[in-house]
Amino acid sequence: MGITLHLEQMSIEEKVQAMETIWSDLCENADSLVSPSWHKNILREREDRVNSGDEKFVNWDKAKRYIQDKTF
Repeated sequence: MGITLHLEQMSIEEKVQAMETIWSDLCENADSLVSPSWHKNILREREDRVNSGDEKFVNWDKAKRYIQDKTF
């Protein structure tokens, strides 16, 4: 099934509403979504690095600042 959205004709508000509608639908059907096997492997590797002390969590505000500083 192909869906065509004429994004260039949509306002920012319409685009945000479309994203919110899609996200809401995905959340309502989350139990039927299956994560790919590689995702589980990456999460396990990251958990192992945190548990070994090689990586650590940072609060969200600090992470956002880091990301913003890395932006062009």
